[in-house]
Amino acid sequence: MTDADAVIVVEGAQKRYGEKRALDGLDLVVGRGTVHGVLGPNGAGKTTIVRILATLLRHDAGRVEVAGYDVRSQAGEVRRRIGLLGQHAAVDEELGGRQNLEMFGRLYHLGARRAGVRADELLERFGLADTGRKAVKQYSGGMRRRLDLAASLITDPQVLFLDEPTTGLDPRGRAEVWGAVRSLVGGGTTVLLTTQYLEEADQLADRITVVDRGKSIAEGTPDQLKGKVGGDRIDVVMHDVRQLGAAAGLLGPGAETDEDRRLISAPVTDRMAALTGIVRALETAGIEAEDIALRRPTLDEVFLHLTKETGGTGASGEAGEVGGIKGVAA
Repeated sequence: MTDADAVIVVEGAQKRYGEKRALDGLDLVVGRGTVHGVLGPNGAGKTTIVRILATLLRHDAGRVEVAGYDVRSQAGEVRRRIGLLGQHAAVDEELGGRQNLEMFGRLYHLGARRAGVRADELLERFGLADTGRKAVKQYSGGMRRRLDLAASLITDPQVLFLDEPTTGLDPRGRAEVWGAVRSLVGGGTTVLLTTQYLEEADQLADRITVVDRGKSIAEGTPDQLKGKVGGDRIDVVMHDVRQLGAAAGLLGPGAETDEDRRLISAPVTDRMAALTGIVRALETAGIEAEDIALRRPTLDEVFLHLTKETGGTGASGEAGEVGGIKGVAA
C-alpha cells in the first residue's frame, strides 16, 4: 500500500516511560475506508499508539501521520479529522441521549441549531431516535455504547479510533456495536480498532496488525494470519476421556489433546478425505466420538502462536486506557 492509499502511517514509532519501552519501533499502515484491527496482549502498546495518533501523547521518535498530517507538528489539523471512542462510556447518565449529543455538539462549536440537527441525525442513524429523550441511565449497555459511538462522530470525522469498544458488553450489545461500525465504514469512515476479542477482529477488520512488546510482529487479512498457523484442522470430541490417547493415535502426527474438553485436534490436508477416513478408523477401533468437525484455524490460535514466539508478555510501560474521550477539540 502506498502512502497515497493510506490514511494512517506509522513508521518506527518509539515511546519510553523511564527505562520501559511502550513502543519499540512500531510500524502500522491503515488503508482509507477500512477497518484495521490492532491485536496484542495487555501492555503490548495498543493504547499507547492510539493516544499518540489522537495527539493525546507525544512519541519520542519515528514518523506518525493521520490523513496526511504529522501528529506532532500539525496536531490541530489531525484533531479536526478524528474521533475517539475509549473503553468506557463517557455520556452523562442523568441527561437524555439527545441532550448528550447536543452538549458535545456545542463543545465543538457547532452552534445550538446545528448541534440539534446533528443530534437528531445521529440518533436516527444509530437506531436511538425513539429513546432520545430518555435518561441514559435507563439505556441498555448496547444502547449506551451506540450513543457513545454517535458522540464520537459529532463532527463527522474522517478517522475514528475505537479502543476496545465492546468491553463489558453482552453478546447482543456487542452485535449492536458491530452493526454500527459496519455502517460507518460503509459511509467512508476509516476505523482503527484495538480489541482483545479475537472474534471481534475477525468479524470487523479488513486487515489486522498483531503487536507485542511495542512492535508489529505480523500483519495481514484475517485469513492470511490464520494461514500462519497451518491449514484446516479436524476436531474430535470424545465421549470417554480415557479414549483420548487411542483416538489421537488414529488422527496421526500433529494431533493435540485437551483432557478438560475431551478434545483432539489435528491438521489435515484433504478435508473430506480426512473426515471420512477418521470416522471409519474410529468406528473400526470401536472408539465413540461425541462430535467431529472440520474447521480453519481461529484468530485465537494465531494470537497465541504469534505472541508465544515473542514471549507474549507485552511491554510493562504501557500507558493506561483511553477512557471517556469523544475526540479532541481543535
